[in-house]
Amino acid sequence: MQNLRIHHLQHVPFESIGLIKNWMHENNVEHTATYLYNDEELPDVSAFDCLIIMGGPMSVHDEDEFKWLKAEKELIKNAIAANKTVIGICLGAQLIASVLGANVYKNDEKEIGFFPVVQNVIANEVKQSLEQNVFFGESRNLSNTISELLNNQTVFHWHGETFELPSTAICLASSDACLQQAFLYKEKVLGLQFHLEMDEAAIEKIMENCRAELVESKFIQSEETIRQEMKKHIPENRKLLFELLDDFLKS
Repeated sequence: MQNLRIHHLQHVPFESIGLIKNWMHENNVEHTATYLYNDEELPDVSAFDCLIIMGGPMSVHDEDEFKWLKAEKELIKNAIAANKTVIGICLGAQLIASVLGANVYKNDEKEIGFFPVVQNVIANEVKQSLEQNVFFGESRNLSNTISELLNNQTVFHWHGETFELPSTAICLASSDACLQQAFLYKEKVLGLQFHLEMDEAAIEKIMENCRAELVESKFIQSEETIRQEMKKHIPENRKLLFELLDDFLKS
């Protein structure tokens, strides 16, 4: 682990790497970053072992407004082709899905607040079929581990778009509001639609910057409810995040 080099891509100041930085510190990880909102230059894929793509309020389709999106997608594509480990969170997961040829589109419902995710029934059927194919052995074992880890966990959401499952990827989790909550592509690429990395300060920042989205809706909690829920669930989410990173990056 001492030689693991992680590079993260950040789209806005208020959606940082958060609690992942704590995990990296505990595991002696070499960490670098590109802050795209400052128009910083993207690295070559040879500069990192793992690429983490953070969230943001923009869409994967907003290339006219955010000129760096096209180059960012190319970097993600090249990182996957180079067999690098890649993790996408919220917008980051949508960017990975887009790069892999899947459609990204507006979800029927916005999902904001603390809601549970569960193992996906279809994903379980896929995993059962993969058990008969030794070629997919590593992906099957890792997908089982992660999907079981995520099952029935209450996690923090802030998203309005979703995506089709990329071809050959395995859906690991779903929620009542959103079918695609987590996926594994081969055994090297992980997409998470939700935010395990956010602590209380980070959630306060996203509420401050995106408060207009907090309207009355079935899957949108009020600020008061979010503040009540985060006191209970952030310690659980931190533990879950660390276990997930251990399983995915140390496997």
